[in-house]
Amino acid sequence: MKNKSLVSIDDLTTDEILKILNLAEGFEKEPVQRLLEGKVIATLFFEPSTRTRLSFESAVNRLGGKIVGFAEASTSSVTKGETLNDTIRTVSNYCDLIVMRHPVEGSARFASEIAGVPVINAGDGANQHPTQTLLDLYSIRKTQGTLDNLNIFIVGDLKYGRTVHSLMMAMSRWNTTFNFIAPDELKMPDEFKLYLENLGLRYYEHNDFTEIISRADIIYMTRVQKERFSDPIEYEKVKNVYVLKDKMLRNTKPNLRILHPLPRVNEIHTDVDRNPKAYYFEQALNGVYTRQAILCALLGIK
Repeated sequence: MKNKSLVSIDDLTTDEILKILNLAEGFEKEPVQRLLEGKVIATLFFEPSTRTRLSFESAVNRLGGKIVGFAEASTSSVTKGETLNDTIRTVSNYCDLIVMRHPVEGSARFASEIAGVPVINAGDGANQHPTQTLLDLYSIRKTQGTLDNLNIFIVGDLKYGRTVHSLMMAMSRWNTTFNFIAPDELKMPDEFKLYLENLGLRYYEHNDFTEIISRADIIYMTRVQKERFSDPIEYEKVKNVYVLKDKMLRNTKPNLRILHPLPRVNEIHTDVDRNPKAYYFEQALNGVYTRQAILCALLGIK
């Protein structure tokens, strides 16, 4: 895995995914290790981020590495007209690995092809978010004891949600039953459904999930992303279409866990936070351990 970029979850074999999850387990037990001493990690965030950027920076700091980069495009030479090509070629000279978030789909793949160091995709538009997927897999395996034979409900913005697309592709490696819950405007794109059909995996589409919630092992809630809508009226129509409340969880499975890539807006009511089935804040913490594992794996440290 050394010197390999991580642009899509499909860049990793199933064995490589499991090795990263096993590494993350080790970092959860012992998060402070000086494994990246002498290494410089560049974090280039052309789009806003809280959890992804800070968890990567926390991961690097706990491993003894150094961080350079920027938290928003307005503080970079992009404002002067510098191209992504020139930014990546320049920053490659200053670091051992680049973590990049960018609003344009395909930008991470482009960066990986011209960079002189490994590139980690921290989200490219509505396309992919593979490190979120790996921490989601870690959270699912940790709470369920397996990644196999699970019934996963994916709720909300399935059209533009890059975390949803990556998670579906990753969980399709196991015998997963998918339930896609979205309004007509935000349904899972046809190419992803065709992907599952070609693998012979079951999926079901619903406009509501209150009557079937008792079947779920994992509920993966997502927010409706205002920034992906060109028409604000269309956003207003669907922004509050699903709101998960504590009373809805009364007859659910004991093993059910609720995940969310965060930030949330209104789609999970705060009364759910007290329910032991709520796992989204622990999920965010798992991002540190998983990203420690990813950094070390791509740099050939462990």
